[in-house]
Amino acid sequence: MALILKLPSINVYMKSAIFICVYVGVGEQLEAGAKLFDLSVDLSAIFPQDCPPISYYRMILRERAWLRRLGVQEGDEREVGGILALFTAGPAEPLDAAPQRPVRFITAGILHQSHWTRSAP
Repeated sequence: MALILKLPSINVYMKSAIFICVYVGVGEQLEAGAKLFDLSVDLSAIFPQDCPPISYYRMILRERAWLRRLGVQEGDEREVGGILALFTAGPAEPLDAAPQRPVRFITAGILHQSHWTRSAP
């Protein structure tokens, strides 16, 4: 069974996100609790301030799955609803069928880490 992951709307004003860290690679078997991505959301275009309202989030897998396609790299920006990854429930399932459902994940707010290789503008 194919499972799809799209960028969720984390905030009602969010239009896109920048991917700071990608923790997974194609072909990996991932367990529930696996870190997928760290991303930043910049709302300064909507709420101009002296200090830009930038928030950081981590996407975490909530079920066992195999990562079969990855649609984002570190530094990429994606619009809300953009496809980030395609998973399957087993390692050799075909990818030619339409995804059956979204993969289960959770998004958590995190603090910016100074060791990240990329940071939001």
